[in-house]
Amino acid sequence: MYHDQAMLPFKLLSYGEGVNYTAGLPVIRTSPAHGTAYDIVGKGLAEVDSFRNAIYLACDIYANRHRAQLDEEMEIAARRNEGEMPDE
Repeated sequence: MYHDQAMLPFKLLSYGEGVNYTAGLPVIRTSPAHGTAYDIVGKGLAEVDSFRNAIYLACDIYANRHRAQLDEEMEIAARRNEGEMPDE
C-alpha cells in the first residue's frame, strides 16, 4: 500500500485531529495529518486540533524515549552493582 492510499481514509476517519508520525528516525517528527493547508492560509479557517495533537504526541514520544533510556541506564547500574558487568 502506498502512503497516499492510506492517508485518504485516515484523514476522513480522524476528522481533523489526526497526526502523521515518522517512525525510525533519531529525531522526533510529527505533523498534522492535513499537511500544510496552504489553500486556507490567512483566511481564519484553520483548526488547531491536529496541530495541537502533533505537539502532544511529540512530547509523549520524547518522554517515553527518555524514560526508556533512564530505565536502561538503571538496569546497567544495577547489574554492575551485582557484579554481573565489569566497570567501564
